[in-house]
Amino acid sequence: KKHFFQHAHTQTITGNIRSKTPGVMITQYVVDIPEGKSTPDVQSKPIPVTIKEGKSAVFKIVVKGDPKPEVSWRRTKGPISDKDKFQSKYDESTGEHILEVMTGAETDTYKCYAANEYGKAVCTTTLNVIEGKSSKQNCEICSPIVFSDFKSTVKQKTNNIDKVEKKAEEETDERFWDAMLEADRKDYERICTEFGVADLHLILKKLEEKKKKRVIFSPSQNINELFVTLSCTWQDGVIPYDKEATEKHSIKSAGRTKDFNIKGLMQKGNGLERVDEKVNLLDTEFTDFFCVAFTVSNVDFVIKIQDLKAPERDNALFVCVLTHPLPKITWMGKGSALEDGEKYSITVSDHKLIHQLLIRDCNQLDKGIYSAVAGITSCSAWLVVQAKSEPASAGQKGARKTALAGGPQIDLEKVAKEQQIKNREEMEKILAAVKAKHGEGQLKEGKSLTTSGRDGDGVISAVTGPGKYSGAVRDKPNAAKTSALSEPTGSKGKAKIKNSRGDGPETILNASGYPPRFNPEDLSAFTEPVTVKVGHNAIFKLHFVGHEPIKIKWYREGEELLEDNTKIEKSPSHSRLLLSRCQRKDTGEIKIRLKNEHGCIEAISQLIVLDKPTPPLGPVEVTESSAICIEFRWRPPKDDGGSPVINYIMERQQVGRNTWKKIGEIPAVSSYRDTDVDHGRKYWYRIRAVTAEGTSEVMETDDMQAGTLAFPGPPAPPKVVSAYDECINISWALPSNTGGSRILGYILEKRKKGSNLWTVVNAMDEIIKEKKYAVKDVVAGMEYEFRVTAINLSGVGESSNPSEFVFARDPKMRPKFTNHKMKSFMVVRAGNSVRITVNFEASPQPYIVWLKDNGPVTKRITISNSDGSSQLLIPSSERSDTGIYSIMVKNLAGQETFSTEVRVTDDPKPPGPVELEENVPGTVTVIWEPSPDEKRDDRLHYTVSKLDSTKRTWTTVADRLFNNKITVCNIMHGREYLFRVYAKNDMGISAPSESPTYGTEKKKGAFDCDLRCAPTFIVPLKLHTAPKGYECYMSCAVKGNPKPRITWYRNHISLNTNTNYYISDTCGVCSMLILRVGPKDMGEYTITAENAVGRAECSTVLSVRGETETHQHFNSKDRWNSFFKHA
Repeated sequence: KKHFFQHAHTQTITGNIRSKTPGVMITQYVVDIPEGKSTPDVQSKPIPVTIKEGKSAVFKIVVKGDPKPEVSWRRTKGPISDKDKFQSKYDESTGEHILEVMTGAETDTYKCYAANEYGKAVCTTTLNVIEGKSSKQNCEICSPIVFSDFKSTVKQKTNNIDKVEKKAEEETDERFWDAMLEADRKDYERICTEFGVADLHLILKKLEEKKKKRVIFSPSQNINELFVTLSCTWQDGVIPYDKEATEKHSIKSAGRTKDFNIKGLMQKGNGLERVDEKVNLLDTEFTDFFCVAFTVSNVDFVIKIQDLKAPERDNALFVCVLTHPLPKITWMGKGSALEDGEKYSITVSDHKLIHQLLIRDCNQLDKGIYSAVAGITSCSAWLVVQAKSEPASAGQKGARKTALAGGPQIDLEKVAKEQQIKNREEMEKILAAVKAKHGEGQLKEGKSLTTSGRDGDGVISAVTGPGKYSGAVRDKPNAAKTSALSEPTGSKGKAKIKNSRGDGPETILNASGYPPRFNPEDLSAFTEPVTVKVGHNAIFKLHFVGHEPIKIKWYREGEELLEDNTKIEKSPSHSRLLLSRCQRKDTGEIKIRLKNEHGCIEAISQLIVLDKPTPPLGPVEVTESSAICIEFRWRPPKDDGGSPVINYIMERQQVGRNTWKKIGEIPAVSSYRDTDVDHGRKYWYRIRAVTAEGTSEVMETDDMQAGTLAFPGPPAPPKVVSAYDECINISWALPSNTGGSRILGYILEKRKKGSNLWTVVNAMDEIIKEKKYAVKDVVAGMEYEFRVTAINLSGVGESSNPSEFVFARDPKMRPKFTNHKMKSFMVVRAGNSVRITVNFEASPQPYIVWLKDNGPVTKRITISNSDGSSQLLIPSSERSDTGIYSIMVKNLAGQETFSTEVRVTDDPKPPGPVELEENVPGTVTVIWEPSPDEKRDDRLHYTVSKLDSTKRTWTTVADRLFNNKITVCNIMHGREYLFRVYAKNDMGISAPSESPTYGTEKKKGAFDCDLRCAPTFIVPLKLHTAPKGYECYMSCAVKGNPKPRITWYRNHISLNTNTNYYISDTCGVCSMLILRVGPKDMGEYTITAENAVGRAECSTVLSVRGETETHQHFNSKDRWNSFFKHA
């Protein structure tokens, strides 16, 4: 069972659901419950039990759910594992789970848990243990009267009231009934728990009977005058209830033959008729009619409030109809009383039967349960606020609608009218029965009861006959439990009373016949709590008026204070209580009770005595204990001394030592996490609570240990990564067994071959953090082995097995370049620096040589060598630094070379003068002098642009020309042309050289001739030398008529169908482009032109620069060896 509940608590809680049984909380663990399954629920709650000291108690509960729930019990003041004191069992015949608390129980709160895999249900009950027997005294109920249903009151007989009272006296004492009669309904359960009453349902029934009677009179009482004031309004034959007016007065009767003169209004037809009736009270039945307490207990709802669904930003309206008129009911919203204001509008109809609650501008915060409370009856409904599907336009507010309950609409006024008629018929029956029983002639002279009215409104009042003292007093509501009355205005004590609305006639009272009253201003000050520090005095004082003699009693927490231990001053107009040297235990409720023969009144205040707090409560609960921290928590002080705990003061002592270490103050949270601990050590702690009133006594904890000692296991044998003459690199893996805590570091040891002595490599105070280490304390040529040991929070673990033996010497390795992104060609502007860095690996250390064009580098060049790299630096480059730079790395294992071509250049100078020739009609041959930089830069080339007089824009005719001539085609007669030639290299472009203006004119005259001719090359091919990887452009000009067919050959092999060559023939200009020149492109190139008249041929040779030189220079081993010998 314990395992099941632990598992249940680990479930994911999806939410709380409502139970049909009040006071039961259900928590659902899963979102979707399978069909036929359910969460646990409580069918019958365990009722609170009150027992005498030394007796046993039994709690019973009935639960349901599928699967069948497991039931467990818990209590606030400790566990219930003691089988001799607590016995839990299940009765299969009744389905009840029973918890029996044996002899020796104490007052406590018990919780019952019912859980299955889908959720849990929790309910609470209490056990109250009292000492001795409860006192049984006659219950005198001194309370104000209120108006209620007449019919049920007249039928209530005196002997029935006495019987109910007698049974009530067997359950509790006078103080219990006083508290119940004067308390709100929400406080009933709390009062019953305090007085140890078990059956709340039976008490509520008896409380209903006592509320109807309220005041019981004895025929032997010596009362000289009768004072009755019933403030009510007669409307449409209904007497509505006015709570504020009626609860300010009480009704008493002195004998059996009191005479009353009843003047009232009786309904006749559609109007009202004044009736003057005298009724002689000949027996106690009619006297009891005026002695009962008229309450609102019989008020019920004809129409209850209904569930509402209101769109957001609209209004919502709850409406209810009562069986009897009430000027005001209480509206509750989500557990709080609602007041009339901007958010809520509370209205009541003229006949006091229809009550409405309007909720304006609903939003999501307004959704929930709303209740209407009328007396002891209430009804509830849900308000659901729905989000609008189409939000209102920005900046516009539409008219708000009011949401009503769904279903068919009921005419509330019609229902209220029918209820008025029903109430009026009942009233007429009651009055007819009274009139038939008591005739007019039986009334005697003297005191009378008069009912009078004006304009349809009547006030029923009981007025005494002429007396010695008379006066007038106006009613004012206050916070006391009965009405407050101002002090007499003179020696005669006149008083005048008006109804609460102020629209009725004034009633003259006999000042000597009213119950005690408090001064409203004094009462307001008295109800404020009195706060004093411990050891100081507390004073309570209150003024009052009332018919003497007045009995004055002071109470503290329900116990009467006597003058033997306190100082009480009493006078006819005030009373004063002095509590000397107050202690913390004196904190509680202070009550004054005044009583005379006409009634009683009470006023309550609070006494708060401030003191330093009690020590924090133990035992402490350790929530975490590890090698790095101890975390624990405790309970706050049982009594904080009237001030909240500000913080706690902590101290710590290590077990085995004599001194306490001050940790300091921590926030007012009853838990602490101590991270400054040593693994395996034990500690004690002292805790003090601090408030504004002082510091508590110390609470000392038991010893707590910071984890347990667990050492790590051995790592795997270390591995040798590399070995050199001066260093051996070692690595290892994490041990498979860490001892339950993190690894702090490692200790590495070495041992020479043939020796038994292990030497620690690292210092003991500097452990190795990583899983690798470079051992530099070695002797070249010696053989070593290594082992490693792990260290965790507990300490040093077991050493690993030794590694393999390794020699401390450099390995042989052929040089190898490691930088794979080194450039084989680079262009640098003249004046800038040149930097070439080469990374390599070699063992032993290699010999490094740099060359330029297969020769030594100049002194202007700086060479920097280091382990694994070498760098060539030219601080300020010149055009003469152009060339091929090579590095050779050589050791005993071999050698490796690498070359980089460096071209130092600048912006080219423009070409020389440009000339134009026309050799073929429709073409122009552009010829220019070479740029001065052409001889120094073999990558320099030319670009030719053309300007047509009709277009006025420059267009590129040809680019990347490595010769000084080009034939431009598509020259139109009658137009003028300009040509510009630019020189380009890797750094940029030069200024243009411009040609003279070219224009052609058609010659006049015509003649007939044969224009056919054999092909001839007017511009032959020239020799080409191109760098490897660059483009090569060959061109020539041929003429012939008819147009000859052109064929290109390389080494006598036709190239016309070879896609690696781009061949074109435009207006006699024949060209061929090779995109990337390589060794395979070297050779003789021939172009042939052939037509019907003849055939012509032109040849050239293409050489690839650098190919033969590189091969020649770097494959000559003898040349390198001779160079090294010379170096």
